[in-house]
Amino acid sequence: VQLQASGGGLVPAGGSLRLSCVASGRAPSDYKLGWFRQAPGKEREFVAAIRWNGVSKYYADSVKDRFTISRDNAKNTVYLQMSSLKPEDTAVYYCAAQYYSGTYYFPFDYQDWGQGTQVTVSS
Repeated sequence: VQLQASGGGLVPAGGSLRLSCVASGRAPSDYKLGWFRQAPGKEREFVAAIRWNGVSKYYADSVKDRFTISRDNAKNTVYLQMSSLKPEDTAVYYCAAQYYSGTYYFPFDYQDWGQGTQVTVSS
Protein backbone atom coordinates (compact mmCIF):
# COMPACT_ATOMS: atom_id res chain seq x y z
CA VAL A 1 0.00 0.00 0.00
CA GLN A 2 1.22 3.48 -0.85
CA LEU A 3 0.26 6.21 1.58
CA GLN A 4 0.06 9.93 0.87
CA ALA A 5 -0.41 12.28 3.81
CA SER A 6 -1.43 15.90 3.48
CA GLY A 7 -3.13 18.73 5.30
CA GLY A 8 -0.41 20.04 7.57
CA GLY A 9 0.23 23.72 8.09
CA LEU A 10 0.76 26.55 10.53
CA VAL A 11 -2.05 27.30 12.98
CA PRO A 12 -2.34 29.32 16.19
CA ALA A 13 -2.84 27.56 19.51
CA GLY A 14 -6.47 26.57 19.91
CA GLY A 15 -6.92 26.16 16.19
CA SER A 16 -7.85 23.14 14.12
CA LEU A 17 -6.45 21.17 11.20
CA ARG A 18 -7.55 18.08 9.33
CA LEU A 19 -4.92 15.69 8.03
CA SER A 20 -5.69 13.23 5.25
CA CYS A 21 -3.98 9.98 4.31
CA VAL A 22 -4.88 8.44 0.97
CA ALA A 23 -4.09 4.74 0.55
CA SER A 24 -3.52 3.23 -2.88
CA GLY A 25 -2.40 -0.13 -4.19
CA ARG A 26 -3.24 -3.66 -3.11
CA ALA A 27 -3.97 -4.26 0.53
CA PRO A 28 -5.66 -6.85 2.72
CA SER A 29 -9.36 -6.44 3.25
CA ASP A 30 -8.81 -5.38 6.83
CA TYR A 31 -5.80 -3.63 8.26
CA LYS A 32 -4.98 -0.90 10.71
CA LEU A 33 -4.02 2.59 9.68
CA GLY A 34 -2.33 4.79 12.22
CA TRP A 35 -1.08 8.33 12.68
CA PHE A 36 2.23 8.99 14.35
CA ARG A 37 4.19 12.17 14.94
CA GLN A 38 7.79 13.10 15.47
CA ALA A 39 9.03 16.37 16.91
CA PRO A 40 12.66 17.48 16.48
CA GLY A 41 14.96 15.54 18.79
CA LYS A 42 12.18 13.22 19.93
CA GLU A 43 11.16 9.68 19.10
CA ARG A 44 8.25 8.94 16.82
CA GLU A 45 5.11 8.58 18.91
CA PHE A 46 1.69 7.10 18.41
CA VAL A 47 -1.24 9.49 17.93
CA ALA A 48 -4.26 7.49 16.75
CA ALA A 49 -5.22 4.37 14.82
CA ILE A 50 -8.27 2.82 13.20
CA ARG A 51 -9.09 -0.53 11.65
CA TRP A 52 -9.96 -0.22 7.96
CA ASN A 53 -13.00 -2.51 8.10
CA GLY A 54 -13.95 -2.19 11.73
CA VAL A 55 -15.04 0.31 14.30
CA SER A 56 -12.10 0.10 16.69
CA LYS A 57 -10.28 3.38 17.25
CA TYR A 58 -7.33 4.05 19.47
CA TYR A 59 -5.89 7.31 20.77
CA ALA A 60 -2.87 8.45 22.71
CA ASP A 61 -3.83 9.96 26.05
CA SER A 62 -2.26 13.26 25.01
CA VAL A 63 -4.73 13.74 22.15
CA LYS A 64 -7.83 12.00 23.43
CA ASP A 65 -10.87 14.32 23.37
CA ARG A 66 -9.05 16.71 20.99
CA PHE A 67 -8.29 14.55 17.95
CA THR A 68 -10.65 12.31 16.01
CA ILE A 69 -9.64 9.62 13.55
CA SER A 70 -12.09 8.57 10.87
CA ARG A 71 -12.12 6.85 7.50
CA ASP A 72 -13.89 7.07 4.17
CA ASN A 73 -13.56 3.66 2.55
CA ALA A 74 -15.02 4.90 -0.73
CA LYS A 75 -12.15 7.39 -1.00
CA ASN A 76 -9.53 5.08 0.56
CA THR A 77 -8.78 7.91 2.93
CA VAL A 78 -8.24 8.18 6.66
CA TYR A 79 -8.56 11.55 8.36
CA LEU A 80 -7.19 13.00 11.56
CA GLN A 81 -9.26 15.92 12.74
CA MET A 82 -7.21 17.92 15.21
CA SER A 83 -8.84 20.51 17.44
CA SER A 84 -7.72 22.64 20.38
CA LEU A 85 -4.18 22.40 19.08
CA LYS A 86 -1.32 23.13 21.43
CA PRO A 87 2.28 24.15 20.69
CA GLU A 88 3.37 20.72 21.92
CA ASP A 89 1.42 19.17 19.04
CA THR A 90 4.01 20.63 16.68
CA ALA A 91 5.62 17.76 14.78
CA VAL A 92 5.85 15.98 11.48
CA TYR A 93 2.80 13.72 11.24
CA TYR A 94 3.00 10.36 9.46
CA CYS A 95 0.38 7.83 8.48
CA ALA A 96 1.25 4.15 8.47
CA ALA A 97 -0.38 0.81 7.63
CA GLN A 98 -0.24 -2.40 9.63
CA TYR A 99 -1.17 -5.68 7.94
CA TYR A 100 -0.23 -8.22 10.57
CA SER A 101 -1.16 -8.69 14.18
CA GLY A 102 0.65 -6.24 16.40
CA THR A 103 0.20 -3.39 18.78
CA TYR A 104 -1.53 -0.29 17.53
CA TYR A 105 0.93 2.03 19.27
CA PHE A 106 4.39 0.63 18.41
CA PRO A 107 5.84 2.14 15.22
CA PHE A 108 7.80 -1.00 14.36
CA ASP A 109 4.53 -2.95 14.13
CA TYR A 110 3.61 -0.93 11.03
CA GLN A 111 4.84 -2.04 7.61
CA ASP A 112 4.22 0.86 5.23
CA TRP A 113 4.70 4.57 5.88
CA GLY A 114 3.74 7.68 4.02
CA GLN A 115 5.80 10.81 3.82
CA GLY A 116 5.23 13.21 6.66
CA THR A 117 3.25 16.41 6.76
CA GLN A 118 4.42 19.25 8.99
CA VAL A 119 2.08 20.63 11.64
CA THR A 120 3.23 23.77 13.45
CA VAL A 121 1.19 25.30 16.27
CA SER A 122 2.20 28.79 17.28
CA SER A 123 1.78 30.03 20.84
